[in-house]
Amino acid sequence: MGVIKITEILTTPIAASRMFKALVLDSHNLIPKLAPKHVKSIEFIHGDGGVGSIKQTNFTEASRYKYLKHRIDAIDAENYMCKYTLIEGNVLGDTLESISYEIKFEKAGAGAACKITSEYHPRCDVEIGEDEIKEGKDKAMGMYKLVEDYLLSNPLVYS
Repeated sequence: MGVIKITEILTTPIAASRMFKALVLDSHNLIPKLAPKHVKSIEFIHGDGGVGSIKQTNFTEASRYKYLKHRIDAIDAENYMCKYTLIEGNVLGDTLESISYEIKFEKAGAGAACKITSEYHPRCDVEIGEDEIKEGKDKAMGMYKLVEDYLLSNPLVYS
């Protein structure tokens, strides 16, 4: 089985600049504060947030996952775009080698549209189940919504 590519477009009443800052540039500080029951810490284990940096997310004991690592492949803060790859962690299971993401925020009315493209790279000739993909997407959408709600409640944060 080859690479599975999925593209979604989400809308938000939050400005693109604020969503990008919260979800990309400062996620290592914000996410552990918003989800302390699930995320213990997020830290750069290589680099400072630029291209080639590796960010490790450490989960709490309440999670069935221990950690995951993302590599930043491209980042453009002026155009609110980031490409990164999930390269390590038991969240990949036995079927996935990696997952590549491209996130792009654009102005849409008073808020923003977020285009998310995900590419699931399977190990050798392993079949990836739809349930595996749905579970990962659901968790990502939950985090997106959590950040969106936080920014709606705190209109001066990241402005």
